[in-house]
Amino acid sequence: MRKLCVIGDPVEHSLSPLIQNAMIKAAGLDCTYGAQRVAGCDTAAWLLQAREEGYAGFNATMPHKEHLVPLMDELSEDAKLFQSVNTVCIRGNHIYGHSTDGEGFLQALRQAGMELEGKNVLVLGAGGAAKPVMYKLKQAGAVKIVVANRTPERVQALCKQVGEEGMDWCDFSRENLCRSAAQSQLVINCTSLGMTGTEGQFADLSFLQELKGEGGVFDLIYSPAQTKLLQTAQELGHKTANGLGMLIWQGIYSLEQFAQTQLDGAAMEAAARQALEGNV
Repeated sequence: MRKLCVIGDPVEHSLSPLIQNAMIKAAGLDCTYGAQRVAGCDTAAWLLQAREEGYAGFNATMPHKEHLVPLMDELSEDAKLFQSVNTVCIRGNHIYGHSTDGEGFLQALRQAGMELEGKNVLVLGAGGAAKPVMYKLKQAGAVKIVVANRTPERVQALCKQVGEEGMDWCDFSRENLCRSAAQSQLVINCTSLGMTGTEGQFADLSFLQELKGEGGVFDLIYSPAQTKLLQTAQELGHKTANGLGMLIWQGIYSLEQFAQTQLDGAAMEAAARQALEGNV
C-alpha cells in the first residue's frame, strides 16, 4: 500500500485526508492518506524523511509551497510559473513537483458558470493564493485584471511577476473598489476576510452594487460555506460560488499525479462531496 499525506503547519484543520481517502476508495487505489505537521524550517528534512519512509508522495499547504520549489528534481509548467508546489511525487530517486491550485480554480469557476474569456475581473488580495488565480485568469482569456490590496509594494511586485499587460491595481478604498467593480464582470476574493476562525470582515461591501449585469463573485474561502461577501452578492442577484469546488478539484488533479492515471472526475467529486457533508 502506497503512503501519501499532506504536510503543513498547522495541518490539523486540513480536509485533504477526508477528501483524498474518499476518492482513493472510490477509485480503488491501493493507497493510504494521512497528515503530518511539518514546520516551515523543516521542509528539506521532511523530504528526506518521506523518501526514507517510503512515501509515494505528498501534498503541501502553507508554509511549504514555495520552500519546495528548489528541492524538486523536476517541476511541472504550472509549478515553474507559480514558483509554488502543492503536489510532490516521489518515484525512485526522482522527485517531481506539481501545482494543481490553478487548474482546480479554473474547473471550479467553470462549474459555477463563470466564464473568463473577454471579461474584466476584480481580484481582492495579493497574497500567495492570488498568484495562481491571476495566471489562470490571464491564460483563460480575461481582458483586464484589477488587483486590490492594502500594500502597494506587494501588489505591484505580483503584477510584474504575472505580466503587467492588462493588469492594474488599487487599494481597498470604497471609491477605488466601486470604480473597479463598475468596470468588471467578475470578483474573485483571495483574502482571508470572512474565513472561519480569522478576524476581520470587509468593512464595506457596497462596491458589489456596481458589478456589471449578472456578474459573478467567487470566494476562495469554503468555511463558512457562505461568507458575508457571497451573501451580499447573492442578494444582489449575482452568481456566487465558494472555494469548496476548488479544494476538491485541486485534490482530484493531485491524486491523478500520484496515481499516474486520469480519473473519473465526476465520480471523484461525488465521493469527496459525500465525505465532506457535515464537515464544512
